Amino acid sequence: MRKSTRKKIAQSIGFLALRAAMGLVLAVLFLFLYDIGRKGGGAISWEFLSQAPRRGMTEGGIFPAIVGTLLVTIITAVLAVPLGMSAAIYLHEYARQTRLTRLIRLSIRNLSGVPSIVYGLFGVILFVNAMRFGTSILSAGLTLGLMTLPWTITASEEALKTVPDSYREGALALGATKWQSIRTNVLPYAVPGMLTGTVLGLARAAGETAPILFTGAAFYLPYLPRSLGDQFMALPYHLYIMATQHHAIQQVRPLAYGTALVLIALVLGLNMTAVVLRYRLRRKRR
Repeated sequence: MRKSTRKKIAQSIGFLALRAAMGLVLAVLFLFLYDIGRKGGGAISWEFLSQAPRRGMTEGGIFPAIVGTLLVTIITAVLAVPLGMSAAIYLHEYARQTRLTRLIRLSIRNLSGVPSIVYGLFGVILFVNAMRFGTSILSAGLTLGLMTLPWTITASEEALKTVPDSYREGALALGATKWQSIRTNVLPYAVPGMLTGTVLGLARAAGETAPILFTGAAFYLPYLPRSLGDQFMALPYHLYIMATQHHAIQQVRPLAYGTALVLIALVLGLNMTAVVLRYRLRRKRR
């Protein structure tokens, strides 16, 4: 058998294995979504989405949990997006590639893999106790912001790496300053990737339970928070309570599946937002 023929056979086998793996992952995903949709679709109604829970969360809806999740996600974005993107720009465009810079970059990558419950405990120490924010929306949002920050820095720096150096060098050759070169010739091409990674990080934060468990999420609040210093309900924690800690688990099981369906829709919506933003920005730049 010729060498080129063996390479083609090996390549075909490799592509077949990749397609099989992709098909298996998609099958498991669709099975999971189908099960959640079948068991939770009946609970979705306007009352479920627009009203507060009643009678120990056995009736009513999840509107306070939806609002609390959105508020925490907004605070997370306010902290993680500008700080993370700025740090990525400095590390890639300004910082010298020394041993200290490599150590900082390695630390950021490692922080991306730290379990979320560790961030929750750190948030209690820093925001709840040391800074005296108490168990509140602000403490939970800042904790999630710290958890999302390494993800944002890494994704933004990887997006900056995709911009060719010739773009920077051409601007500098024409007399532009370093910042002018970055602002006009680098960021317009890197922003789609930076936003995509950032939104995906926010989607992950919106579905986290452990960090908000210690820093502000409440078991049951039949009203909306009045300020950032109040406790709040959130979809992930609400789902956790309904599925594991409720006094009538079997009775509220359909509501738990409905809550899971809404949370999945929220996360998928954020992911689709990232895809649409990237597509539109890249199309505009072309």
